[in-house]
Amino acid sequence: MDNNENIKFITTETKNAIEGMSAVTPSMYSSVFSKLARKHSIDINSVEEIAQSILAQEYISLTELQDKTFKNTVALSSSTSRAIGAIKEKDEKKLSIVLKEAEALRIKVEELKGTIYKDELTNVYNRKWLNDNLLVSESKAFKDAGVLAIIDLNYFKLVNDNLGHIVGDKVLIFIADSLKKTKYEVVRYGGDEFIIIFPKEVSNKKALKLLEDLRENIISKKLKSGDKSFTISFSIGTVSFDKGEKLTDIVAKADKKMYLDKKEIKKRITGI
Repeated sequence: MDNNENIKFITTETKNAIEGMSAVTPSMYSSVFSKLARKHSIDINSVEEIAQSILAQEYISLTELQDKTFKNTVALSSSTSRAIGAIKEKDEKKLSIVLKEAEALRIKVEELKGTIYKDELTNVYNRKWLNDNLLVSESKAFKDAGVLAIIDLNYFKLVNDNLGHIVGDKVLIFIADSLKKTKYEVVRYGGDEFIIIFPKEVSNKKALKLLEDLRENIISKKLKSGDKSFTISFSIGTVSFDKGEKLTDIVAKADKKMYLDKKEIKKRITGI
């Protein structure tokens, strides 16, 4: 993982660390960020230069996204106008052409949504998708009831420290792909932390059993990096929630359960 990716990773960790705080000052954010940077052996003096590079990349990406959005909006407006004209004129041939164009545009819009809502590394959903699709924008409360599960990797720092960040990235992709097998919505919530949202038809007990079975399957596998083999495990916290409950409250409850589970699983799994 290069310095740019490290800074992004530390930023995510910092946001997770301060999320539960009722108030955050610039100095508090700086203190947490600096501590995490030192933890990952990042020279804090070089952060500003790296940040400028990241900002430039993000600006380019945002500009490209805006251009695509504008072009699709113009195309949609044009197709809509021509469709209305074809309907008024009862021109079936013209309407057929417009419908084909509209379908092609729909595919482009879906691709654009994928760019906005997918985590670049693991290709599961990101926090923006969670916020935009499952929460009420103003209150950050759930639109519907369900079960939230937090999945946090165990000993992930050992993977990065002993096998390198490239292997660490591959582990995250492997875990994300494994979680997708549940057939429910997977979100990369932080560095090595994922969330799965189960619908209200799935009980807390069923969601937990599903993830425990998946974990046992993963623990039984030996992953390889060169001539080294290692084992990956994760800890789980599941909480049922009602419509109108806030995400931060439910995540806090799930975190508590996850850390209790982590204590138990680490009695059995003592490393990688």
